[in-house]
Amino acid sequence: MSMVVFASVVRVVDGLPLSASTDYEQDKELQETKKHLKGLSKKLSQFPDRCTLRTGPYNVNFTSSLGVGYLMVCTANYPNVLAFCFLDELQKEFIVTYDTKQISSAVRPYSFIEFDTFIQKTKQRYNNPRSLSTKINLADMQTEIKLRPPYQLSPEDLRALNGFSVHTPSKYKGIAPTQMLEPVTLPGIVSCVLSVLCGGLNLLRGVHAIESILQNDDEDFNYVIAFFLGTAACLYQCYLFAYFSVWRNSKSFLAFALICLSNMYLYELRNMWQILFHVAVGAFMTLQIRLRQPMGKAPDYTV
Repeated sequence: MSMVVFASVVRVVDGLPLSASTDYEQDKELQETKKHLKGLSKKLSQFPDRCTLRTGPYNVNFTSSLGVGYLMVCTANYPNVLAFCFLDELQKEFIVTYDTKQISSAVRPYSFIEFDTFIQKTKQRYNNPRSLSTKINLADMQTEIKLRPPYQLSPEDLRALNGFSVHTPSKYKGIAPTQMLEPVTLPGIVSCVLSVLCGGLNLLRGVHAIESILQNDDEDFNYVIAFFLGTAACLYQCYLFAYFSVWRNSKSFLAFALICLSNMYLYELRNMWQILFHVAVGAFMTLQIRLRQPMGKAPDYTV
């Protein structure tokens, strides 16, 4: 018999369980599958935002959005479309019921255990497909899964998760939510264009400084270094804006600091308005890098 067996809701940033369905099953294979689910819940930020793990007679399906993960265990023959419709319903109800402040401030496991009532009711409905025909739009989910199918986790992924294959490169590298940035916004495009402009101006001034040195030995070569460092910092900020990188925010602040230092050294060659322009563009670009978070990553609630 195909059915939903278990479901839980967790916080992505640290894997804290927020709510779960009541489970009385003592099946050994089910308990082993739930161990895999528990391990996955602590590593959701490392996976794509929609995944499936097949573990013999049971499947684990999960999605993540806005810093919250929704996981479920179902029998292996349970339709994939119904599984993700089920998770979609949990997600919609949870984000309506609880706001981000409540989620971020939760410190105890199962702080929203009352959500179990909705999970149980929804599980009962999805274990009786006849009651679903007029309540969900299977066609929409079928289309979405066809266009963006869930990533199939492999045994290698599971071993890596459990620490047995630390050096094995992940097959889904490059598509995990920590490496897929949110869509580019208009302010982001403007900041990138301005940063490229500042980098180009620094490069031109650096080339002119080299020409001056060749014509006059008294010129300070450190000006050339300052111009080229400013160029490198501006272009590196554009790179950080476009692509995911480890310690991305910290690197952007370091690049901004380099922009400030290079402009301070060039105060004799630039007026105050030019310096303010370069520093303001660097600050604006740093802000846009910080705002463009990886998809599926939990928001930074510490700010």
